[in-house]
Amino acid sequence: MKVFTLMGCEIFIQSKIITMKKILVVAVGILFFSIPSLKAQINPNQLNGQELNTITTAVPFLTISPDSRGGAMGDMGVATSADANSQHHNPSKYVFSQNRFGISFSYSPWLRKLVNDINLLYLSTYFKVTEHDALSFSLRYFSLGDITFTDNEGANMGTQKPNEFAIDLGYSRKLIDELSIAITPRFIYSNLTAGQYVEGVETNAGLAGAADVSLFYQQDFGFKKNNKMNSTLRAGLNISNIGNKMSYSSGTMRRDFLPTNLKLGVSYTVQFDEYNSLMAGVECNKLLVPTNPVYARDSLDRYIVDAAGNYVILAGKNPDVSVAQGIFQSFGDAPAGAKEEFHEVNWAVGLEYCYRDLLFVRAGYFYEHPTKGNRQFITVGAGLHYSIFALDVAYLFTVDQHHPLENTLRFTLSFNLKSFDKQDIKTQGRLNKN
Repeated sequence: MKVFTLMGCEIFIQSKIITMKKILVVAVGILFFSIPSLKAQINPNQLNGQELNTITTAVPFLTISPDSRGGAMGDMGVATSADANSQHHNPSKYVFSQNRFGISFSYSPWLRKLVNDINLLYLSTYFKVTEHDALSFSLRYFSLGDITFTDNEGANMGTQKPNEFAIDLGYSRKLIDELSIAITPRFIYSNLTAGQYVEGVETNAGLAGAADVSLFYQQDFGFKKNNKMNSTLRAGLNISNIGNKMSYSSGTMRRDFLPTNLKLGVSYTVQFDEYNSLMAGVECNKLLVPTNPVYARDSLDRYIVDAAGNYVILAGKNPDVSVAQGIFQSFGDAPAGAKEEFHEVNWAVGLEYCYRDLLFVRAGYFYEHPTKGNRQFITVGAGLHYSIFALDVAYLFTVDQHHPLENTLRFTLSFNLKSFDKQDIKTQGRLNKN
């Protein structure tokens, strides 16, 4: 059982600052161990890009790579080959799948270094209606386990089971033989406080609607005249979680941005012979959410306010904008300029070796700048695919030995069908005798 104190933190309401005990910020912040960034909204950061200035959003669980394949390659997946878990990384890959139908279930014990009852579960499935169209569905469920709410004096305010989930449907279609597009609407539910009253204000579950827009390109090449050595170039783009802001209270409380995210990636696969292939890829992603500005202070280290009672911004831009404006503003609002904007880009590289479409060995690396969250980890994994079944596992090593993500495991069980013909199902995945 976990016990969290309803910590005092500062939030904006009608351009004023009030103090409020708010467990939801603790719960959200702990996902990426970014609690020190909660005061970043009014922290007078130095203008050299080296001070902590992480970007915080609602429901950050939407950005966690839930499957073992992506998790084993540094959370990379926007430009890899299609599989049953493409819904999270890039749904437009589904129309390039060699299978007609697939379903996958993934499970990951999360933050096991801190607690033992936080879990992420993911169900994903797809069906190719034609060679040019596919439908897909996924359900993501994040459980924070049992949490005992207390006030600053330690008085017990009850035990609850906070949780979040997202449900989405996708439609993908080939535009040409090498290029596809997908639209994926999503419903998001986040219940972190279970209706607790905080400073006399009733909290509610957060609700939001969002959508992903993605593109995927795949081109096959032949190296040799006999075509025994082939290669495939893939590229992908996904702008995910474009949706309305989320609030955990009624009234005038400030609403938080969803983790709208831009992913770009490319991969290259070489098929050495009929048994062996190797894929290498690189991916970058950036949150399309306003960066916290630096607020001006006077000689007595007090925040300066204008005639309307708003805090004067020393560097950066006002983050209290619409979703559309926030997306475009996110490319040029960092207080330290272009240098800090570049720090907001995360990078992932990954490798995947395949033997006879039976055995897979994977490795990857993920990098996030220290001032933007400092997630830096090495990942490894393996997969065993036989007949219509596949079992994949991933393991995460953090660069920082004391990071809460250290030793994270992911497990994925998949079921794939190339057709619904009984004879095809019996022979699918059988190894050739030669």
